[in-house]
Amino acid sequence: MGGSPAFSHPIHVGSPNVGDRRRFLARIEDMLDRRWLTNDGPFVRELEERIARFAGVKHCVAMCNGTVALEIAIRALNLSGEVICPAFTFIATAHALRWQEIKPVFCDINPDTHNLDPEEVEKCITKRTTGIVGVHLWGRPCEIEALESLAERKKLILMFDAAHAFGCSRRGRMIGGFGQAEVFSFHATKIFNTLEGGAVLTNNDEVAGKMKLMRNFGFAGYDCVTYLGMNGKMNEASAAMGLTLLESFGELVDTNNRNYAAYRDGLKDVPGIRLVEYDQSEKCNYQYVVAQVDGGHCPISRDILLDALHRENVVARRYFYPGCHNMEPYKSSGEYAGLSLPATDRVASEVLILPTGTAITPTDIAEVCGIIRTVVHHAGEVVARSVSLGNKGREA
Repeated sequence: MGGSPAFSHPIHVGSPNVGDRRRFLARIEDMLDRRWLTNDGPFVRELEERIARFAGVKHCVAMCNGTVALEIAIRALNLSGEVICPAFTFIATAHALRWQEIKPVFCDINPDTHNLDPEEVEKCITKRTTGIVGVHLWGRPCEIEALESLAERKKLILMFDAAHAFGCSRRGRMIGGFGQAEVFSFHATKIFNTLEGGAVLTNNDEVAGKMKLMRNFGFAGYDCVTYLGMNGKMNEASAAMGLTLLESFGELVDTNNRNYAAYRDGLKDVPGIRLVEYDQSEKCNYQYVVAQVDGGHCPISRDILLDALHRENVVARRYFYPGCHNMEPYKSSGEYAGLSLPATDRVASEVLILPTGTAITPTDIAEVCGIIRTVVHHAGEVVARSVSLGNKGREA
């Protein structure tokens, strides 16, 4: 270690997939020739139809991004008061509730699955609780059946943040049709992207109808506003990218699976480093390569390893540190005083996301694994260097 970085240019978590450029640009030419750039255009409608068919659901309502999709779904489902969700998730899950003047009640996770622990969810239910938002983290589905049973028994609305789970399945059934609605992100960093975008999938005709009104200011026709709405529409260029990537989705999954296997083989003997595993009997997008750095068995901490990787131009990330409950505005709110989420805190201190996707080669992965092996093997030297750099920073 030392000297020039291992990579001359940074390799990133979430480097975008772009698909077949010629097909995408041909669609853009069609869009420009039609001069139909937004407002429920033909590409958006085609994308909605194809995604609904892909996921085996009745309705796909495309949106401008996943966060707006969350907010519209939350409002369409009439959630209010308190809604239970994990703190170990992207902050948008909590913010979408707060924007709708709902209190997100942060619940602990199962440390083995990183998803909501149904037993902990039940402990969080109060007379003000109206719903549960489960998050299919890393594309690994929640304990859906247990949450469905709990929601039915307690008469609560159940929806899912499926931002990570496009193309994944639970017991042979595609993610998209569980709960009252499932919300997807099609952000550029996702395996399937629309440049920027999202969608809500549901089998509920009434909810789908409300969401279609809400994403377009409540317009039900020319000069006819029938509902409180906002601007949540997806544009035609975004839909064109989605249609293009949908055509090569199988190839993208194969690339991610290959990358995951290469990391698994390259890191299998490194002490204290283990990859989050995926159920090989289910469909999975392998979008995330999640390494968990076990402080009890690894001679180096997650954060020191992260720092070492960054010095080599490997831009790994620590998702979702430090947890929503430790971010503002929740951290300083008296509503959350004394909140204890031990599993969330531990997992948030151990998770490290490694670069994958079509921008990463097998040679790159071998190099990243080699860096990790070297850092762990020379743990004492790396820790000393990290402390030295930290001291210099404080002196400056």
